Amino acid sequence: MKTPPRLEPLVEDGLIDGVLRQLKSGKEATVYLVTRGGATLCAKVYKDVQQRSFRQAVQYREGRKVRNSRLARAMEKGSKFGREEQQEHWQNHEVNALYRLAAAGVRVPKPYGCFDGVLLMEMVEDGEGNVADRLADFDFEPDQARDFHARLIREVVRMLCAGLIHGDLSEFNILVDPDGPVIIDLPQAVDAAANNHARAMLARDVQNLANFFGQYAPDLLQTNFADEIWDLYERGELTPETKLTGEFVREEAPADVDDLLRQIQDVIAEEEARKAREAAGDEP
Repeated sequence: MKTPPRLEPLVEDGLIDGVLRQLKSGKEATVYLVTRGGATLCAKVYKDVQQRSFRQAVQYREGRKVRNSRLARAMEKGSKFGREEQQEHWQNHEVNALYRLAAAGVRVPKPYGCFDGVLLMEMVEDGEGNVADRLADFDFEPDQARDFHARLIREVVRMLCAGLIHGDLSEFNILVDPDGPVIIDLPQAVDAAANNHARAMLARDVQNLANFFGQYAPDLLQTNFADEIWDLYERGELTPETKLTGEFVREEAPADVDDLLRQIQDVIAEEEARKAREAAGDEP
């Protein structure tokens, strides 16, 4: 096929030899199959900032480090410069997440770097040289479903132990190669320690897995791996080898009404004191 304009610089620089075909196109990027040195790779071309939507980006960006306060302000204001920086930050985040997770033993495509808004990475194969199918394209026997579910829960744990949560994990961004599931699409991965939405995103990822595999093994719908995993993580006891049960009962401590009333009274007193200082001219 004719080389898309965004991939022409990579051909000119010898980073790829040519383009075979378009693999898929989504809201955030278009993926092509490309060749390099006799091997077939994937080239993920992120769409221009004008074509992309950042409606849900705020909750994912929380806790991510930005180079300086000027860039942070520009990104928050949504100026043209800020949106361009936001796009670059989004792209680099996926590359960094792939390297970080691959080093932690998580089954993700091997990254080869990001060049001018194009992420080069391994093509996940089906064992016969073809692109691997998505998990959503498979049917399972009950025992197979339980096995795959357990393997993916283990990958979720490995990710969390590496400090990341996928944030959008489902049967549509998991490929299956001869060795099992491979997790893809990570631009929205969140920092587990710095993002206030981390627990909710982990719970959603885990629930998505339960919902999919629960079609084939309904007992998986009754499991509670998310709370169990998060509780172990918060207590510093989670490791990739931690044995999980899928059972967790949250301990509901009785509310300390007196302490709550004291806190409310302290806030009221502090606010009254502030107003008194303001009236006396002690505060601007």
